Amino acid sequence: MSGNNAEQRAGGKAAGTSMAAAEQRASGPTAGTGMAAAEQRAGRQAAGTGMAAAELHGAIGHQHRDVSGGWLRPAVFGAMDGLVTNVSLIAGVGGGGVSQHAILLTGFAGLAAGAFSMATGEYVSVSSQNELVGSEVDKERYELEHNPHGEAAELAAMYKARGVDAELAEKVAMQLSRRPDSALQVHVREELGVDPHELPSPLTAAGASLLTFAVGALIPLLPYIFGFDSLLAALILAAVTAFAGGGLVARITARPFWRGAVRQLVLAACAAGLTYGIGRLVGGHV
Repeated sequence: MSGNNAEQRAGGKAAGTSMAAAEQRASGPTAGTGMAAAEQRAGRQAAGTGMAAAELHGAIGHQHRDVSGGWLRPAVFGAMDGLVTNVSLIAGVGGGGVSQHAILLTGFAGLAAGAFSMATGEYVSVSSQNELVGSEVDKERYELEHNPHGEAAELAAMYKARGVDAELAEKVAMQLSRRPDSALQVHVREELGVDPHELPSPLTAAGASLLTFAVGALIPLLPYIFGFDSLLAALILAAVTAFAGGGLVARITARPFWRGAVRQLVLAACAAGLTYGIGRLVGGHV
């Protein structure tokens, strides 16, 4: 009897162990599958969130070209000024009936003098402008240090004038005023319309002006350099360059090509025509 009971107990334990093992085997893959599925769902959700963020960034994100680096204006101005100045100078002396050698000498003298003059003017002009901005920034910094509440009220008034609710404008102004550097940048942008960290470089402006003026002034000299004693050839080459240059500048600034091209051609033609007439008039009486 006791032996039978022991066998029954042993058999019951074995059966229980087998059933537990079977349940573990059955539940193991299912649980693992469930966990894997949950992980996959979480991964898909994370990926979806990342894709949504990327799509949102792509939808609202955009980039601007540098408009304050100080190179585009002097470069464009230098090239067009060099072209118009030297073709007018050549037209004037050519209209006076001088020799090819005299035209070359006059053209190269005009190129060198104009290029260095433009570079000097750009350097002094941009440097003076930056010094003026620096002086105004120092004045604003002094006011923020010695009259912070008045400056915060001034900033809040600016936001209110732009349509921001009075309470929100005052909160924003007070929060910005807690960080002097941020407050200074905001005040300078709002009051002066400039970013003190993105001022144009005098050296960049001077270098761009010198180089492009020289290139523009060299264009009408090319026929004479290559041995063609023809004022007409110089004028035609300068006209084509003025047309193409004006159109290119128009495209850079997102304006119609033909409008910029025709405008630059007309201005260059007027300048060259007037100086040619002066050369003919003076040359006939000298």
